[in-house]
Amino acid sequence: MLILGINAYHPDSSACILKDGKLIAAVEEERFLRIKHWAGFPFESIKYCLNSAEAGLQDIDHIAVSRDPMAKAVNKALFVLKNRINWHLLNSRLNNLLKINKIGDELSSKFKLPKRRLKARFHYIEHHRSHLASTYLVSPFNDSAIVSVDGFGDFSSCMAATGQGNKIKVIYSIDYPHSLGIFYTAITQFLGFNKFGDEYKIMGLSAYGQPKYMNQLGKILLIKPSGSFKLNLDYFSFYKSGTAMLWDNTEPKLGLLYSEKMIEEFGSARNPDGQITPFYCDIACSLQKAYENVFFHILNYVYEVSKNPRLCLAGGCALNSLANGKIFENTPFKEVYIQPASSDAGGALGAAYYVYNNLLNEERNFIMDNAYWGPIFSDGQLSEEIKKYSNQLESLNCLVTRHQDDLFSVTASLIAEGKVVGWFQGRMEWGPRALGNRSILADPRRQEIKDILNARIKRREWFRPFAPAILEEKIPEFFDVDYPEPFMLKVYNVKEEKKGLIPAVTHVDGTARLQSVNEKQNPYFWKLIKAFYEKTSIPVLLNTSFNENEPIVCTPAEALDCFIRTKMDALVLGNYIINKP
Repeated sequence: MLILGINAYHPDSSACILKDGKLIAAVEEERFLRIKHWAGFPFESIKYCLNSAEAGLQDIDHIAVSRDPMAKAVNKALFVLKNRINWHLLNSRLNNLLKINKIGDELSSKFKLPKRRLKARFHYIEHHRSHLASTYLVSPFNDSAIVSVDGFGDFSSCMAATGQGNKIKVIYSIDYPHSLGIFYTAITQFLGFNKFGDEYKIMGLSAYGQPKYMNQLGKILLIKPSGSFKLNLDYFSFYKSGTAMLWDNTEPKLGLLYSEKMIEEFGSARNPDGQITPFYCDIACSLQKAYENVFFHILNYVYEVSKNPRLCLAGGCALNSLANGKIFENTPFKEVYIQPASSDAGGALGAAYYVYNNLLNEERNFIMDNAYWGPIFSDGQLSEEIKKYSNQLESLNCLVTRHQDDLFSVTASLIAEGKVVGWFQGRMEWGPRALGNRSILADPRRQEIKDILNARIKRREWFRPFAPAILEEKIPEFFDVDYPEPFMLKVYNVKEEKKGLIPAVTHVDGTARLQSVNEKQNPYFWKLIKAFYEKTSIPVLLNTSFNENEPIVCTPAEALDCFIRTKMDALVLGNYIINKP
């Protein structure tokens, strides 16, 4: 049985494919089109998934879409009547929903397959049910509490459930316009970060401030009984006039979410090019704290209802690694699983598994314990690509060498010498984090390496931290936890006596967003970190995404382009090491 999962006409468009319940491939469209968070129809992603399964569109049995245009239709209609939504924007939303309903036509057209040959049955799965399924149904848990929190989708912004075996039972949901995700995004916009997906920057910035504005934010985000919350809508503009949401075959864009009352409360919003003053740092810190208060309020209520010590998280807010790292100390939960693509990209995965396990009642037979589900390139393909770039590499006086047994030792030596190394191996990561297959690596012992990376390669804001990748068995030696974190989705405290050993990956507040690595999940990356450990006695590498203000590189050509145009010192493509003089 083949099931194709799709997230279309929504940010982070993506696709995945299951064969008899086992994941074969999963990928985001942005990696092919080179536009961050690309929203539209994921044609290239679907094509890749079909090729990975050695199947044609005509072979697919079920197509699962992570949206349900009919979900909460009455609630939507009542909201529109009550709030007199701008007709132009309402028409835009309706057109988006119509496109969801016509995905079969789009597939037939794109793949030049007559609809009569498309045997697949279509399933439209509610946005947050897709999120819930995307984490629980691929988790290692046989039962758990499940929570999805994001901006909104299919008129909900939060949904909680319990999972038992292959079934998911919804406990409660919170409807639009009350949204923890929109609250966070609105203040992110006020702080001058207006691009879609900029919220993660606030987590880094918050460490430079103090929570001085909790009283003001407490008037805007209100905690209610039974795990609920409300926005004081006087501070927001999106719910009345309707906020422009451009996410059709483009980079997604959001209009302004906050109202003039927000400016009356806090003063002038920061210009995107303006200075980041202590005032804005304090607002960032207060925002993160206010978010956490409500987030833990939700989780504690869900625990009280479920009485289950295991938790699965999903939705865009599950990328808030600062909050995720505090779950154990602020709730009774003892185990937490977060699927690596917890954003809307993961909806494709969740829709597919919801169909397989919930609707078709098939037993669960897959656990996602690694994030490597994207394209892979053979040694021959890597060699051919290097040949194509031979003139450019020669003009930079690069030395290309091929290695076998000493690949890890030689690369570890380069990093230990202070070199910045691009590392391109195996299948590309699924989700927003580079986890050792499309990574830029550096020595965590060197404080100055942060400035070098920001100035020479990444060209990003000064306040954003870099992450450590650590041998799994060494976690308790360096961090205040002993819990694997293979997907880099939780921030923990670095032990006091270790901060000076890994300053390049220790943030100003003494924390780090760690990635644990074991030999089973990623043997190549594990061997490299182990080789570095043997040379330096430090079982940690600085690991950041292989990109320069673009989506993470997918192909060897993109890796070579990034290597050539930046001041990276070396590039490892499979078994090839390319050194700049």
